[in-house]
Amino acid sequence: MMSGGEPSGESDRVLARAGEDPAEKTCRLQTLTDAALALLDSLPPERRKSPQQRAVYEFLRGKILDVFADYRKEAEDHLSKAVKLNPSLVDAWLCLGNCIWKKGDLPGAKNCFTLALSKGPNKKILCQLSMLERSMAQGAENHALLVEESIKHAKEAVMLDIKDGNSWYNLGNACLTSFFMTGAWDHTTLHQSLKAYQNAEKDEMMKSYPDLYFNSATANKYLENYERALHGFEAAALKDPGLGADEEVKKIVTLLDKLEGSMKSSPALVPRSHHTNSFTEPEFNTANPSDCKVLLTLLHTWFSPSELLGLNAYFALTQPKFLESSTTLVGTCAILVPFPQTTFATPMPPQSHNVELPIGLLKLSSLLSGLTGIDYFLLY
Repeated sequence: MMSGGEPSGESDRVLARAGEDPAEKTCRLQTLTDAALALLDSLPPERRKSPQQRAVYEFLRGKILDVFADYRKEAEDHLSKAVKLNPSLVDAWLCLGNCIWKKGDLPGAKNCFTLALSKGPNKKILCQLSMLERSMAQGAENHALLVEESIKHAKEAVMLDIKDGNSWYNLGNACLTSFFMTGAWDHTTLHQSLKAYQNAEKDEMMKSYPDLYFNSATANKYLENYERALHGFEAAALKDPGLGADEEVKKIVTLLDKLEGSMKSSPALVPRSHHTNSFTEPEFNTANPSDCKVLLTLLHTWFSPSELLGLNAYFALTQPKFLESSTTLVGTCAILVPFPQTTFATPMPPQSHNVELPIGLLKLSSLLSGLTGIDYFLLY
């Protein structure tokens, strides 16, 4: 999963310290907040008499109180006063939207961001609106439309300042969300997200942002760039242990160890001529099912098994869900072969062994976009 899905203020990035304990961070934020409020209250009364001056005062007080991750009603009250005193105060609308987002009022937050944008284009507001739309897409019937809107607003933010790392980071998150919500098979959006993250890393201000490293590593993981993914997760873990990046490192290491062990323990996985010949023979489709045996189970929780590509061999694969209907997966091939019923825990239709099933022969590389979320069986 990607990181950074909740509303966040600039304070999280500016005040971040490598390896800082969350409790220590909260305590330090409280100390800084108290100092900032004391400084603001020292402002002479005559400096906050006019509606414009009062609006700025209320805005600053609300913004200071809103630096914490949890919702603070006092912060919302001050920010609401600010926009009432001066409806043109764009930054106050932005902060108010973030504040009420924290209490779960997503439509109200979107209304604040939309009102702020009516005053003119603003990259910060576009980024927050893009992030909010991704949050609203979770579980929504029109999730595809909301994600499209998120990407649209993220691109608009980038166009306003192509050197702003946060805008690029937001665009990367929008594309990564699109990848997951469309079934995690479209690598085009995955490549787009990784490119956006790479542009974000060019901004020195983003160097201390652990979510950037975590999400970039996530994109690399699904692109099977495991070495880069490991480096990214390790960097994220150092900057923020609370992200759980160390667990992602363990998962990748475990995956690679399993695949290495499977190949070492299965001599039949070594490339042989019959991997490319026997499956092409006409009699293969009518062969006795017992002639086939499972060499390796490819679980969808292992990601896409690109490590097997190094074998440069051809394999026949079968996917149980499609055996009865002989449905072609993702339109790329027919990958059904005869198999013994005892191979699978799920009982198969009795007629399956008496029906000539379509056979597909292909390299694993042509399946990378279709393996996600489904279990396959490598047969010999």
